Parts: sequence; C-alpha cells; structure tokens
Amino acid sequence: MAIVIGVILAIIFMYFLIIYNVMIKRQNEVEHAKSSIDVYLTQRFDLIPNLVTCVKEYAKYEEKIFEEITELRTEYLKTKELSNGEKLEKELNDVILTVENYPELKANEQFLNLQKNLTKMENQIQAARRIYNNEVEKYNNVINIFPNTILAKLLKFKTAEFFQKGE
Repeated sequence: MAIVIGVILAIIFMYFLIIYNVMIKRQNEVEHAKSSIDVYLTQRFDLIPNLVTCVKEYAKYEEKIFEEITELRTEYLKTKELSNGEKLEKELNDVILTVENYPELKANEQFLNLQKNLTKMENQIQAARRIYNNEVEKYNNVINIFPNTILAKLLKFKTAEFFQKGE
C-alpha cells in the first residue's frame, strides 16, 4: 500500500514539476514577446526623428537652390544683365550636375521613402503586438486550466494582460 501511495505521490510531483516548467516557459515567452515590442518601439523612436530630420534638411537644401534659381531668373529677366545670366547659368549647371550624379535626390522621393519606412516600422510593431498577444493567450491558458490553476495560485503566477490599442 505504501508503494502505491509513493508511486501516486511521485506521479503527482512529476505532473506539478512538468506544469511548473511549462508555466515558466510560457511566462518567459511572454516576456520575450514584450521585449520584441520594446525593441521595435525603440527603433521607431530612433529612426523616425532621424528620417524626418534628413528629409527636412534635404527639402531645405532643394528649396534653397530653387529659390536662388528663381530669384536669379527673375532678376535676369528684369535687368537682362549678363552677370545675372552667368550666375543663373552656373546655378542651373550645378543643379543639372547634382541631378545627373544623384538623380534620386528629389524631395518627393525622400518623403515617399520616409512614408515607406514609417509604414514598414508600424507593420513590424503590429506583428510584434500580435505575437505578444498570442504568447499571452498561451500563458493564460496554461495557468487558468484546472488543475494547473491550483499550482499557479500557490506559486503566485498572475494572468498576463493583452496588449491593448493605444499602449
């Protein structure tokens, strides 16, 4: 009789040990998924200001060139002075060389690139949130299913919160 009780207690102990390990594993997976969200949010917070600054600076540079060309053109048309025409020609040649060497340097393309990067980053964050919520669901299922819930309460495992929109 003592052997039977010993075997039953050993089976119960093994069951609780296995369930405890599963709970710890699921808890770690939730933390890992949460960490992934943090990584993407950090990337977004680091990337976006840099992209915006880059685009703004390039747009200023491009705007400055076109303003100078417009002013020189207007001045030349008013005065018809050759020196203004030469300045205008020099500025236009500089713009043509820039465009020939770097045809992709156009503000609208920079803004499109910014938009593409922002969209990509947001998609990555959404995917990380879905993974997190999936891991939370698995973890919560493990600790809320009977008889696992008894061990979870004894060991003070708490239900994890799903990631809500706006967090």
